[in-house]
This record gives sequence, structure tokens and C-alpha cells, in this order.
Amino acid sequence: MADSETAHILDRLSAVIESRRGDDPDSSYTARLFAKGPKKIAQKVGEEAVETIIARLAEDKAALAAESADLLYHLLVLWAEAGLAPDEVWVALEARTGTSGIEEKRSRPESK
Repeated sequence: MADSETAHILDRLSAVIESRRGDDPDSSYTARLFAKGPKKIAQKVGEEAVETIIARLAEDKAALAAESADLLYHLLVLWAEAGLAPDEVWVALEARTGTSGIEEKRSRPESK
């Protein structure tokens, strides 16, 4: 699948997630996440990240793909809850194109 097709999949998923905002939490998992708020959504992103790591360490490619999909979904929900459009992330990624990851990390302010 081409990179542009992948971006379109994430953009389409983002649109579906946005369309669930305000829906009945009893009929939509996404609406339920929105209703629970940012802390619960962030917790789910963390859980899915751990499950993705575990799938990789188990060397289970199918599980890694499934858990990665779950992680991306929950990350998109987190962005939506925060009012962050995927395009804003794509711009941030594009700005890093051609920049060494080491150099990019050095350019960040030190965290305290």
C-alpha cells in the first residue's frame, strides 16, 4: 500500500472518530471514550502501546499488526479529544523529513 493510501486510511478513521463525538456512549465505543475524558483516553493509549510492545517481543507479526492498529486508533481518539487534527501531526512529521533523528532530538528543549 502506498504511503498516501495509508495517510488516507488514518484521515478517514479520524473523520469517523470525530463523527462519534457526542454519540450515545452505550452504542459507540468511541463516544464512550470521549465521555470518559482525556485521562481515560490517555490511559488506553498507554495500554495499547504496552500491548504493541508485548506483541513485538513475542515475535507475533499478526498480533503486532492488530495491536498497532489498536494503538493508532486510540492515538487518533486522543488527538481528537485534544483538538489536534491529523494534518497538524503530518506537518510536524514533514518538517522533520531530511533531518537526522539525533539532530532533531538535540534541537528540542531539555525536559525537566
